[in-house]
Amino acid sequence: MPRRHYERHHYERHHLDRAGWLRAAVLGADDGIVSVGSLLVGVAASQLSRERILIVGVAGLIAGAMSMAAGEFVSVSSQVEAERSELERERRELEADVAHERAELASIYVQRGLTPALAEQVAVQLMAHDALGAHARDELGLSPTRRPRPLQAALASGGSFTVGALLSIVLVLLAPAGVGLLAVIAGGSLAALALLGALAARIGGAPIAPAALRVTFWGALSMALTAAAGTAFSAFG
Repeated sequence: MPRRHYERHHYERHHLDRAGWLRAAVLGADDGIVSVGSLLVGVAASQLSRERILIVGVAGLIAGAMSMAAGEFVSVSSQVEAERSELERERRELEADVAHERAELASIYVQRGLTPALAEQVAVQLMAHDALGAHARDELGLSPTRRPRPLQAALASGGSFTVGALLSIVLVLLAPAGVGLLAVIAGGSLAALALLGALAARIGGAPIAPAALRVTFWGALSMALTAAAGTAFSAFG
């Protein structure tokens, strides 16, 4: 007997399950490169010594990494609390009037293209299996596979910021004597931004060239502005 279609297990590769940690990691690394790289470009333009530039870079790394981690943790924690509140309200509504909630779920399926009779049947079966889960998924749009994780997001954001920021500090350390630090920091940081944008696009399944150009453009703009500020302040110094 041939196997029925619904008995076959077909696994497809998707990228949405990576969205949470990928967003935090890319944002952190991008911010680390842009923030600390631009900061060091600005102070290099003001003609500070290499030692002082390194002190500024390390301070910027620590402050930025903590800021990114704390901000991500607070933001995602707020999202978690909001989702818990919505789920609790949905649970109370199910306890108060299950028939109304079943009709509400069926109407959602009708809007998605099912006939009223089939929508009612689907709603009945799904609610018999997991009523709250069905409403969380189809009414509230919450998915267990993409549930926000505050600590994971904070570690990914702060850790990736540190990695991105370290690049600029390493460039300062390794730059040969007699070579302009400003050019070394800016060039190395922009190359890293282009690589980061391409890597993020590759992991996320998005077009590579637009992503690389986008992060490189904004990084170059940030560094140009901070270099101009550093030059201007050095003129008054």
